[in-house]
Amino acid sequence: MTQIVPVSGPELVTYADELAALLIEAVEGGASVGFLAPLDRETAAVWWRERAAEVESGSHRIWIARDDERLAGTICLVKAAMPNARHRAEVAKLIVRPSARGRGVGRGLLTAVERWAADEGLTLLVLDTETGSDAERLYASAGWVPCGSVPEYAADPHGTLRGTTFYYRTLGPREASPQGPSQ
Repeated sequence: MTQIVPVSGPELVTYADELAALLIEAVEGGASVGFLAPLDRETAAVWWRERAAEVESGSHRIWIARDDERLAGTICLVKAAMPNARHRAEVAKLIVRPSARGRGVGRGLLTAVERWAADEGLTLLVLDTETGSDAERLYASAGWVPCGSVPEYAADPHGTLRGTTFYYRTLGPREASPQGPSQ
């Protein structure tokens, strides 16, 4: 059974090594998540530890998925900083361990983010992903709307420039979930 939980800043520091291993596995598998291969463990762990202050400040929110006591995935929500954009946030770093794919982990993480965002009064979520990636199927099936692609927007882990497709999802008012906004 997969359990999806938000993590605090101190918890993120505790999970940094596990998250680093997940990030390295994703990069080695070709996922375009902002890093080039080879990605060393210390660089990856430092990147996650540096997010702890952002989580504590409330500008970022990070969830992890645990499957049989092993980290199966993660997702991040970055709130917009400017006053005229407080209604929206960006979904980032949706990463699922290859051995956990096809079991609903990615969908569960995405759903957790969407529910929390709606409970917090956010009405618009945005994200980007490599054009033609497996992630595009997930986003399309979850109701995300593609709104354009930019060729050669970002390099894949091997340094090859790839196109990126941008997506958005509007969130309407909804009843608060039984777990409340911290789910």
